[in-house]
Amino acid sequence: MPISDEEVIRKILLGAKTIALVGASIKPWRDSNKIMKYLLQQGYEVIPVNPKYSEVLGMSCIPSLPEIPEELDIVDVFRRAEAVGPIADDAIALRAKTLWMQLGIVNEKAAGRAEEAGLNVIMDRCIMVEHRRLLR
Repeated sequence: MPISDEEVIRKILLGAKTIALVGASIKPWRDSNKIMKYLLQQGYEVIPVNPKYSEVLGMSCIPSLPEIPEELDIVDVFRRAEAVGPIADDAIALRAKTLWMQLGIVNEKAAGRAEEAGLNVIMDRCIMVEHRRLLR
């Protein structure tokens, strides 16, 4: 069952340092771009993940999650719900702490696998909205 307890979400956001943003975009009008910019401004290390780009907001863009060498606190997903399964599997393999599916993204099977593997799962919530609401 995805996490909905505000105090738990607050603790996840407070404890996180490194966030992989899957589906990062160079287009300033895209939510993933705006939210990446916001997360960087809040002091998080954000790793953009998208095979289409070599750089997003001045940060080196990684083609896929398995190519990230460092520990991940949050894998933040900006992809369609049907694309979340393999992303969840990669997050599990990388031993990420939290799988976060952005607002409008719901994939119960992927969430279940991630939870079974011990990851926190947050689904259908915007990380920026939650951060502003719970930490500012």
